[in-house]
Amino acid sequence: MRLVKTQEVSEQERPLEEAFERLQARRWEMAQTTAKERLARLERLKANILSRREALAEALFADFRKPRAEAESTEILPVLMELAHTAKHLKSWMKPRKVETPLLLTGTHSEVRYEPKGVVLVIAPWNYPFCLAIAPLIAAVSAGNCVMLKASEKTPHVAAFLESLIKDTFDSTEVTTIQGGPEIGEALLRLPFDHFFFTGGPRVGQKVMAAAARHLSGVTLELGGKSPVVVDASADVKAAAERVVWGKFLNAGQTCIAPDYVFVHASQEEAFLSAAKDALERFYGKTEEARRASPDLCRLVDDAAFSRVCGLLDRTVSSGSRVVAGGVVDAPSRYIAPTLLADVTAESAVMEEEIFGPLLPVLRFEQLDTVVSFIRSQGKPLAMYIFSTDDDAVERLLRQTSAGGTVVNNVILHIVNPGLPFGGVGQSGLGAYHGDTGFRELSHARAVMKQGRASLAHFFFPPYTGKAQQLARLASRLFE
Repeated sequence: MRLVKTQEVSEQERPLEEAFERLQARRWEMAQTTAKERLARLERLKANILSRREALAEALFADFRKPRAEAESTEILPVLMELAHTAKHLKSWMKPRKVETPLLLTGTHSEVRYEPKGVVLVIAPWNYPFCLAIAPLIAAVSAGNCVMLKASEKTPHVAAFLESLIKDTFDSTEVTTIQGGPEIGEALLRLPFDHFFFTGGPRVGQKVMAAAARHLSGVTLELGGKSPVVVDASADVKAAAERVVWGKFLNAGQTCIAPDYVFVHASQEEAFLSAAKDALERFYGKTEEARRASPDLCRLVDDAAFSRVCGLLDRTVSSGSRVVAGGVVDAPSRYIAPTLLADVTAESAVMEEEIFGPLLPVLRFEQLDTVVSFIRSQGKPLAMYIFSTDDDAVERLLRQTSAGGTVVNNVILHIVNPGLPFGGVGQSGLGAYHGDTGFRELSHARAVMKQGRASLAHFFFPPYTGKAQQLARLASRLFE
């Protein structure tokens, strides 16, 4: 099947359309592959990743000085875990799921079959440019789809790495990569993919969702938001501070589920700030000079990101917030020191938008009602973190707020468990993936009913005589 031409195709778009048509021509063959065949493709992917992990680490460092340990722990490890989980469970995921037969449908057998969507577009972000490209790819391939993967132009070295990796792993009629900037992204959205999978910001996410609506296609949006941390009066403050500092300054704060801001009970505020400052010094160095030279701190991805975060910092401090640690910036290297901010209020500039940078604002609270009201007012975040030893307080926060995912007494780790769905809700996203959730997200659950010889349906055939009407009413009463 070829695309219906509604307008003249530009020279720029023609290669995209041709690549799409090659995938579309193969999609039915891929749909009929067995678990063994799909896993063989994923095993080749794993082998090629392992043999090129040095090159990947170099590409990540070249793009934004990502430390080698973070390359391993946040880019490679989650992918390997996802591959292992898929290898263990794919055969069972692909089996038809039997469904109970109601009495009135006696003589039938029902099941749900999971069939691939078809051709899936994966648009990867720049902040975790490898992991957040390959994890959706694993879900799509395990479900039997063909895939077009667009890498982020903001991380060109990783984009080139991905193109080479995919070319050497998959046939181009199964999986192919596309490089380019926003204009290529816009062109891709004009193609009738069966499912659009996007990770990034809400503004582009709205465009992707609009494109999916035009094509009546499925869509998964992994967005973000201001993910809150709550540290109540019962919390282990030292542990909370250490874990929040790690999660916040990982990848220079450029993480969609990074702790965005911290609500600390007034009785714990000074202890939390002190413990956070100590953790920062242990992790990255005791002085600003040492931290700037630390090999364990990433850089902002580009000048625009650097300028935006610097602007948030400047406006927040000028409005009365206090820098507890950090505050140092260096434009040529796009360095912003890991910064702790105290005396922050809901009106501070740093609270206006998702920070996506190495600034950690700390707000104090007296009553949990205040925290609940504020979190609700900010829209539903992608993640929420609760530090407490009070089970009632934890349950109250879980019941009275909404978030894509929540971790109690730690941060970020839920994304690494392939048994948990990962995704947003409301403005933080739509749909979820990882493990069986990802397999089902990129599959269509097809209802299948098989009629045997015996059937009660003929009792309800017209003409609708008195007997038919009586039977219909009698059947209804069974469920009253």
